[in-house]
Amino acid sequence: MKIKTLTSCFFLAFAISSCIQDEALNSEAAIDGCTGADVQLANINAKDRTVNVYVNNGADLTKQELLFTLPEGATIKANEVKEGDTGNYYNFNLDDNTRTFTVTSEDGKFSPIYKVNLKAPALPTSYHFDKLVTTEEPYHILYEESTSSNGAWEYLQWSSGNPGYKLTFMANSETDYPTVLVDGGYEKKCVKLETRDTGSFGSMVKMYIAAGNLFIGNFDVGKALSGATGALKATTFGFQFYKRPVTLRGYYKYKAGSVYTDQGKPQEGIKDRFDIYAIMYEADENSFMLDGTNAKTSDKLVYLAQIKAEDALETDTWTEFRLSFETKNGKELDKQKLQNGKYKLGIIFSSSVDGDRFKGAVGSTLYIDEVELVCEEL
Repeated sequence: MKIKTLTSCFFLAFAISSCIQDEALNSEAAIDGCTGADVQLANINAKDRTVNVYVNNGADLTKQELLFTLPEGATIKANEVKEGDTGNYYNFNLDDNTRTFTVTSEDGKFSPIYKVNLKAPALPTSYHFDKLVTTEEPYHILYEESTSSNGAWEYLQWSSGNPGYKLTFMANSETDYPTVLVDGGYEKKCVKLETRDTGSFGSMVKMYIAAGNLFIGNFDVGKALSGATGALKATTFGFQFYKRPVTLRGYYKYKAGSVYTDQGKPQEGIKDRFDIYAIMYEADENSFMLDGTNAKTSDKLVYLAQIKAEDALETDTWTEFRLSFETKNGKELDKQKLQNGKYKLGIIFSSSVDGDRFKGAVGSTLYIDEVELVCEEL
């Protein structure tokens, strides 16, 4: 009797264990992200199963490191093996620089095919703020696209803190986000950056405001939620650049919010102001990027252009700004390193100069349009 009971228990436990094991297998199959030594950003369209991977201009397309972020247990494999493929390195030196990959879920039941397009544009130097990326996200993502005088394709997808603001559930529409494209620009449309309240979610994580911002670089939502220092490290600035910047110029309008707060508490006698600055710095490895903790202070800085406090004035009419690049750390550009893509350039706009430290005034609004980066060949 006891033996029968033990046997029954054994098979019951085995069956339960098998069920639990089967249920634990993940059925998700998707590409959630992509990084690599030359990757600047990856724009993923989950609906169309298309991934546009932007690498720095001058990258070797025959040997591109692509590190795909996948759901737990999922695997990925190129549908065709090309000469030069090895490990996480793939040859994209094709007519259309496009390859297909199959992602297989952990349980093996789903195997969608993704089209991965590798793109190596140059960074544009004129910014009109007229175009939005087609996306399923509920917020605006701006981009610039143009052709240079020598026929090179130029492309930039701007980054912002909009993905982080999405988590606050304070936006009822796409125009309720801190960074939006609006009509009424100096020419055609423009970008509007507004410091907004983050509500109860922001209070809970001690991130009481979200400044409207727009920058060349990347925003990491995961880091943004890991405390004050994490929030500063969430914004990384700069893409490879191959010219010497001389002047950053454009047009702005600005109105400061009425109540300045620091860590959610009103401060008497302090008025908010905006920030516009640009940096160029040494980056021997593409993975190296300056962030909110060191963008203006790093010993890797070569040039900094920033609007002065006395020039960051309120105005309800379009006003021109001109910022000269000044050398930092006693450095000058090295011509060979410049040609080899060992420098990065970033441009940053914010509706609250200390918004990344959660200091500012809700309602502070900065409009930016028709910006140009004046450069010279070295």
